[in-house]
Amino acid sequence: MSGFILAIDQGTTSTRSIVFDTDYRVCGLGQQEFAQHFPRSGWVEHDPEDLWRTTLATIRFALANAKIAASDLAGIGITNQRETTILWDRATGKVIHNAIVWQDRRTADQCDRLKAEGAEALVRQKTGLLLDPYFSGSKIAWLLDHVEGARAKAERGELAFGTVDSYLLWRLTGGRVHATDATNASRTLLFDIHRGEWDDELLRLFDVPRSLLPDVRDSADDFGSADPDILGAAVPIAGIAGDQHAATLGQACFSPGMMKATYGTGCFALLNTGSDPVPSQNRLLTTIAYRLDGKTTYALEGSIFVAGSAIQWLRDGLGIIDRADQSGPMAAAADPHQDVYLVPAFTGLGAPWWDAHARGALFGITRSTGPKEIARAALESVCFQTRDLLDAMQRDWASGGETVLRVDGGMVASDWTMQRLADILDAPVDRPVVLETTALGAAWLAGRQQGVWPGEEGFSAGWHREQRFLPGMTGSEREAKLAGWHDAVKRTLTA
Repeated sequence: MSGFILAIDQGTTSTRSIVFDTDYRVCGLGQQEFAQHFPRSGWVEHDPEDLWRTTLATIRFALANAKIAASDLAGIGITNQRETTILWDRATGKVIHNAIVWQDRRTADQCDRLKAEGAEALVRQKTGLLLDPYFSGSKIAWLLDHVEGARAKAERGELAFGTVDSYLLWRLTGGRVHATDATNASRTLLFDIHRGEWDDELLRLFDVPRSLLPDVRDSADDFGSADPDILGAAVPIAGIAGDQHAATLGQACFSPGMMKATYGTGCFALLNTGSDPVPSQNRLLTTIAYRLDGKTTYALEGSIFVAGSAIQWLRDGLGIIDRADQSGPMAAAADPHQDVYLVPAFTGLGAPWWDAHARGALFGITRSTGPKEIARAALESVCFQTRDLLDAMQRDWASGGETVLRVDGGMVASDWTMQRLADILDAPVDRPVVLETTALGAAWLAGRQQGVWPGEEGFSAGWHREQRFLPGMTGSEREAKLAGWHDAVKRTLTA
């Protein structure tokens, strides 16, 4: 059997398909952006047909780029933007509404009502999550209650729910497989992460019929095969994980205490806690890191809603840069005597604040503030938020050793940003040789399942660091910057 693995990485702003060989090298890549839809303030949607169209197009481009056919693939791994919610008709495959994206805040009032009724303790105990519109449960309920006839169809078993992985799996298999993996299931507010199954009490809480839900499988498992009429060969689909979980695997964070942060549209930091789910006292999430051979590994997670999208805002909203890679040099040239802070609460604030109603703000602007200072504030906001996550994780799960952060995602290409991150964290930051860690993690799941790639130990041996950034900022400067940041956040919070 060939050792080529195709990873489909379906993200928030673009879809990527990557072919890896057995040495984890990228030998074919396709990428396409797609439209973002903002029907109202705080609402974010995708057209699911765009997700499917770009998936097919990028697969075909990646295969052509690698100069192989689908029949040369040993397997396919899927990784996806999490929590984004799609409902479709089981008979026709047609969606009933645009996908409601993880960033969407339209169900904030519903979540507030459930909190007021005292439901959050139950949700936290069973799911490890908070009652927040970020997750899928309230999004499903909104679709059932706002799309004409949807609830009646769901009660008759005519509709299917899926996060993006499930939807792509359904389409790739020609409608034969309705399934997901444990990592994606754990982000719905409907899944008991301790028992590893859908929970009837949570389904009643959100008024979601069980018939909507996909089968839940291990992250490396048999998910059926791609329809040969679609790809030209019946390629096994053998791995699925939500994007942050896949990145954890791609960074080879298999041991308790290992930590990774992915800087994409948002930033998501996961700390491996092993076989024990650690309840957070600092409003972090307790989540499933991955499930292999029926054994669950857990993590503490901190979610930052705005990271790379702050750089997109500099480009598309303010027009002060033409390309994302201009932000680092601009920040380096900013006036060091100006303390400008951006709190990028464009869609609320995530961990450890969890304020769905907060909105973004700039603080410390003077007459001499210009594009360079604003660019620096945008990049530093990501560093400050990461520090808040690290502090919360260390309070929840003190390992006693030095924290080393493994990083990936588009923003980590900026040396200035990674150095400032190490400075603000007061900890080393490791950037790997292979930056496509999310796709690599999905590929590893499929390769492991198909027996053409090694297990955890062998895969870990193949992880290599490209550069380590060590902190160089003085303690007094760091503390002054953090104090300014926390003051800015407190001024932004609504709760």
